[in-house]
Amino acid sequence: MTMTASPQVDLGTAFFWALRTKNWALLREIMSPDATWSLPGNNAISGTAAGIDDVIARAQLIGAYRMTSTLERVLVSRDNIALGLHATARCGERVLDEHIATVCTVRAGRIVQVETYLDDLEGMNRFFTDEFC
Repeated sequence: MTMTASPQVDLGTAFFWALRTKNWALLREIMSPDATWSLPGNNAISGTAAGIDDVIARAQLIGAYRMTSTLERVLVSRDNIALGLHATARCGERVLDEHIATVCTVRAGRIVQVETYLDDLEGMNRFFTDEFC
């Protein structure tokens, strides 16, 4: 059986690659101007970014920690997307090895909300301090 990509898979993959390659123009194209991105925890990247400019600033902040993410899978519902990611980084004695689910709410073909779920919240809190790598 041959599998073909769906519009949701294409959108989810584009979201991942826009973040990974720092393609902010693509991110603006696929996200709503008033999109939000929520990350749990009590660390330098946690909280809710509101609006595409804040979403991009959040992505740039995460990039300052030299985190590498691997897209393991894109899961789809009727309308929305979930990305299964594996994120790793090392900064001195701080080590990040996190499995992440990023759930994207989609309306009219654009991402309007991103909510990130973590498997090791305390590990994220320890890694994302005020000290960049």
